[in-house]
Amino acid sequence: QVQLVESGGGLVQAGGSLRLSCAASGRTRGPYALGWFRQAPGKEREFVAAIPWSADNTYYVDSVKGRFTISRDKNTVYLQMNSLKPEDTAVYYCAARMSPRATIQPYEYDYWGQGTQVTVSS
Repeated sequence: QVQLVESGGGLVQAGGSLRLSCAASGRTRGPYALGWFRQAPGKEREFVAAIPWSADNTYYVDSVKGRFTISRDKNTVYLQMNSLKPEDTAVYYCAARMSPRATIQPYEYDYWGQGTQVTVSS
């Protein structure tokens, strides 16, 4: 079992920045990939970013490329979000996949955090 706890969400004005963190505990010896997803009201859960166990590559949905940066430090994954837009408003979830390779499909992730709310005002 892997437990994931997100933090860092909040309310920010458009153009502002937030940094999300997600700490993994439990069976964290690895290897496992980490990802960020988000879900806005009335919409399906959407892939945002992912990073493999080796951290030698990163993956992003087109809408956040150039604005968001995913990184990891052993068992913690971060999502630096800059130039935030109102359409980034959602609950952001951290997820762990018990494989060294990252994917963009939510069903391929094994463990999920409880989510953290990000609200961007216009």
